[in-house]
Amino acid sequence: MQNRTAYSGGDGPAQEELDNLLTVELATVVSAARRRATRDGDRQVDTAHLLHGLLESDPAVRDAFDGAPQIARLLGYLVQRSIGYGLQWHGTIEDSGAVPMVAEGGVPGWSPAAAAAMDGALDRAHARYATRAGCLDLLAALVDDPESRAVEVLRRASVDTGRLAARLDGEPAATEGARRL
Repeated sequence: MQNRTAYSGGDGPAQEELDNLLTVELATVVSAARRRATRDGDRQVDTAHLLHGLLESDPAVRDAFDGAPQIARLLGYLVQRSIGYGLQWHGTIEDSGAVPMVAEGGVPGWSPAAAAAMDGALDRAHARYATRAGCLDLLAALVDDPESRAVEVLRRASVDTGRLAARLDGEPAATEGARRL
């Protein structure tokens, strides 16, 4: 069984295990999300921090979307987080309801939804017999939580999350409404 707190940050054994669980690209995204959360004065890394890191760092993630205008809209919303859009999140804990909120034993420095997304990325990688989770694994896990901050940003930017999820799963394009049925 994998240690699911390996992505919690810091140095030492957990950081070494992180190197074994994530691709170099995804480890870079996680580091960027941690820095962004600290810079923004947020207590925890949340799914929007992870989405922002994915969009900035990985061309394969950007290729999963419907072109440059959609990426520009997404990044526009994400950079406004500390000056406008997203201020309602400042100082709050992201709890999408996808996993029960845990007062103790959670992943330090991570929102419950972000920790669940990282777990989902690891599960997705293991399901395809990969030894390390990659950026597209995390993007798919973020899209799987319809109540997360990342999905809220995606919807605000007019991204059809159902179609994106189908694309990431290699399925024929589905619409958001059809995916929910």
